[in-house]
Amino acid sequence: MNQTFIGVSRPQTNLLLVVRQIRYEASGINSYELTDPEGGELAPFTAGAHIDIHLANGIVRQYSLCNSPMERHRYVIAVLRDEKGRGGSKALHDSLRVQDIVTVSAPRNNFKLAPAAKKVILLAGGIGMTPLKSMAHALEATGVPFELHYCARNAGCVAFREQLESSWEHGKLHFHFDHGDPARGLDIAGLLRTAGEDTHLFYCGPGGFMKACAEASSHWPAGTVHFEHFKAPEPPPAALDAIAPGSFMVKIASTGALLEVPAERSIADVLEEAGVHIETSCQAGLCATCKIRFLEGEVDHRDYILDDGERGQWLTACVSRATSGTLVLDL
Repeated sequence: MNQTFIGVSRPQTNLLLVVRQIRYEASGINSYELTDPEGGELAPFTAGAHIDIHLANGIVRQYSLCNSPMERHRYVIAVLRDEKGRGGSKALHDSLRVQDIVTVSAPRNNFKLAPAAKKVILLAGGIGMTPLKSMAHALEATGVPFELHYCARNAGCVAFREQLESSWEHGKLHFHFDHGDPARGLDIAGLLRTAGEDTHLFYCGPGGFMKACAEASSHWPAGTVHFEHFKAPEPPPAALDAIAPGSFMVKIASTGALLEVPAERSIADVLEEAGVHIETSCQAGLCATCKIRFLEGEVDHRDYILDDGERGQWLTACVSRATSGTLVLDL
């Protein structure tokens, strides 16, 4: 296929911040405080937001901001070293040092608090606590009652314990330790059996925890359950053969240019090669950085971030495929 350079681009907003402090928080977990090198204020963020961290080896990873959104002088993230991960957390633990200058994105939020909620249940599994901690600070500041349930293996795995055990005027904190046996941990189904009026649920954690929360809250009213994956779930083996599409075309609406997307490449890769810059980050359908509006065609959505309403007009260029011959992109 001949390359066609379209010349369409999207602006990127990156910040250069200094690592002011690294703190051991729990088993395998460090927190990193990032500040402006000149001591200036940082861009505001809302509870549930995340930033991209650009590491020296070219790896880009997303981490939720876990400090209070009322703080304008710092961003704080917490990172669990994952020996079985894709290498980002290990690289960050091994390479980032106090006084280093690191490139980060401006905060983005796909996991926002619901303004209509009269009560909130925050349900965290392990390092999934990070966005929920920020939500707890925001709810406390606005006076919305909340319950915060922190599920971990044992007390040594609890990050930010001293902060979390401080006095909450509007919140109630609950720790649940299973010591490696989920049956000894929180009864998630029992907790979520009844959906309270005007109550919203937010949950984040590892795959098995996410599945348990989804099943336990499946009867809750539409729009009251909110979640964020920090790792793409593994598709069931039977589904792997069913999602192996061939090539398709994408059309750039502003120019009419047609680009072929082969079976082994993503829309984002093909656009980049053709000179259409699309900002990407997770490459797994988790962060919506590469969200693009489509005007025509049928999309095979494989992301874990867009809701049903968004899927009628948006796709994620890193993982979405087409079930029609052509997708027309609003570029």
